[in-house]
Amino acid sequence: MTTVVSGPDRRRRWSTADKLRFGEESLASGLSVVEFARQRGIARSLIHAWRRQAKSRELLAGSAAEARFAPVAVTTRSGVTVAPMSDVGDSSMLEVMLRNGRVLRLSERMAPARAAVLADALEGCAR
Repeated sequence: MTTVVSGPDRRRRWSTADKLRFGEESLASGLSVVEFARQRGIARSLIHAWRRQAKSRELLAGSAAEARFAPVAVTTRSGVTVAPMSDVGDSSMLEVMLRNGRVLRLSERMAPARAAVLADALEGCAR
């Protein structure tokens, strides 16, 4: 019997932790890549890629692999912090290039927590 998956989400999304776990498990299992992939319903090519990435430490465990926002302060050349713009008029815009290639444009006045929620939503992540 063949299962046909239709709709916009035909592909499964694997977290970095899952990729690392499957890569390491496949190396430690003693099974062939074909058998390991068949048991878990995962494409062989993904297991090969995750094994290689686990060996070369491309996949980092935990938050080290996750992109995070960093606080930024704009200063003048003399080191004095620039006062924020008033609520009147246009504010400057920031462009953030996300890992999935999308661009998030934000007002400089947006709260960092709100920006993080928007970035996660555009990347399909959950915090």
